[in-house]
Amino acid sequence: MFVPRRLVRAATLSLRRAHTSAPALNSVNAEDIAHFSKFLTPTSIISTLSPQPSPSSELAPFNNDWMNKYHGQSTTVIRPRSTQEVSEVVKRCNERGIGIVPQGGNTGLVGGGVPIKDELVLSLGNMNKVRSFDPVSGILVADAGCVLESLSEYLAPHNHIMPLDLGAKGSCQIGGNVSTNAGGLRLLRYGSLHGSVLGLEVVLPDGTVLDQLSTLRKDNTGYDLKQLFIGAEGTLGIVTGVSILTAPAPQSVNNVVLALPKFDNVLPLFTKAKRQLSEILSAFEFFDRTAYDLAVKHGQGRALNEDETEGAECFVLLETSGGNKDHDDEKLNGLLENLMESDEPLINTGVISQTPAQFSSLWAIREGITEAVSKEGKAYKYDISIPLAEFKHVVDTTREHLRSKGLMRDDAVKHVIGYGHVGDGNLHLNIVATNYTPEIEAALEPFVYELVAKYKGSVSAEHGVGVMKTHALHYSKSDTSIEWMKRIKQIFDPKGIMNPGKVLP
Repeated sequence: MFVPRRLVRAATLSLRRAHTSAPALNSVNAEDIAHFSKFLTPTSIISTLSPQPSPSSELAPFNNDWMNKYHGQSTTVIRPRSTQEVSEVVKRCNERGIGIVPQGGNTGLVGGGVPIKDELVLSLGNMNKVRSFDPVSGILVADAGCVLESLSEYLAPHNHIMPLDLGAKGSCQIGGNVSTNAGGLRLLRYGSLHGSVLGLEVVLPDGTVLDQLSTLRKDNTGYDLKQLFIGAEGTLGIVTGVSILTAPAPQSVNNVVLALPKFDNVLPLFTKAKRQLSEILSAFEFFDRTAYDLAVKHGQGRALNEDETEGAECFVLLETSGGNKDHDDEKLNGLLENLMESDEPLINTGVISQTPAQFSSLWAIREGITEAVSKEGKAYKYDISIPLAEFKHVVDTTREHLRSKGLMRDDAVKHVIGYGHVGDGNLHLNIVATNYTPEIEAALEPFVYELVAKYKGSVSAEHGVGVMKTHALHYSKSDTSIEWMKRIKQIFDPKGIMNPGKVLP
């Protein structure tokens, strides 16, 4: 629903008034540290309030996000080693009215994993054990603090893979992935976590442990409570254990980067790829020319020689995975021949991986765009769902809007780029600036959100809401939806201690 600016401002003011009337939370004090010390090891507590205070430098990685955009002032970080320890910490915080920020790998992009003020940070990195794996069913049960890449490495000898793959896989944790309902690069093939997560263990805001760590693929007994915690960003409870259905490792994988003369060719190419590759198509990624050039500039690799990219407006990375190399190669080569032989070829040229090293290097270009952007400047990142046909229009419209404001200049906005997952309609709109400034933010918001609402899209496709988008929730959710979300929050967390200030206004 498109919301007029005047109404948006009124709604924003109303939400701010509501926020200021919320009950105040308490800060951690020395007595709390003494209480935690009764059941936690000394290395599990990092605090400036301890008898032997930790230096503030030890707290900095937990108080600041990796983009250096969101900053908290937490005095205390707790790093529990078990679900029971999490439960005991949460019980104390509930009794005292202390805000808690659950934190995984701290790789988020919307400020959901760092404090707003001085809330206690509960870091789950020490809970990193695989509890069980069944090679027949492919069901893995693991602690929430397991790093995604480590789980992939654990599964490799068992010929299985995680159904989730992210650029941040070397740092992000499975509990955080679940709590943000991370999408990733292969959602086209394996679906979302709402489908692959079979069960969760969650510590509720009063310290009660909700054990729904089921390994059943079918369970039709009443409400599926685990779904409430997938994507809730730690506002309803803390995920401590995850049961997830992993996928058999493909026996044959391949990828290709294609240079397209114009964006209008992306959708016909996607249609052809789906039809001709069918069951072996596992990823279909789009990135515009500027995104590609930034990746090359900042050392993320090069798919094509410079002369081969001449005249290319955008690029597509296409991946296949299947069980028979000859069969899969035949299908992929057939598609490429079809693309080149038509009267009006959809592609200019392309490169297909010939070795595992080249396969990885082609993916490195797409996965390296985020890092390249961070090296180029300060990024305003909008992770949105819109109709595929509007990807380029949204990028171009945003660029022209900033130009009309006089902000497209080297000391303000340097680039406006678009890339993302064509397979699930997720565009990553990045505005690369020299610095974060109120002027640029005012030009972008609510403009970008109004543009998304115009197309009945989502202001958050996969990164979550965090603190960044609480005020923008109404562009994607109706008043009724938001009201019921608030009621659910109130039922689970009446004191408002769980990740305060995130998701809901």
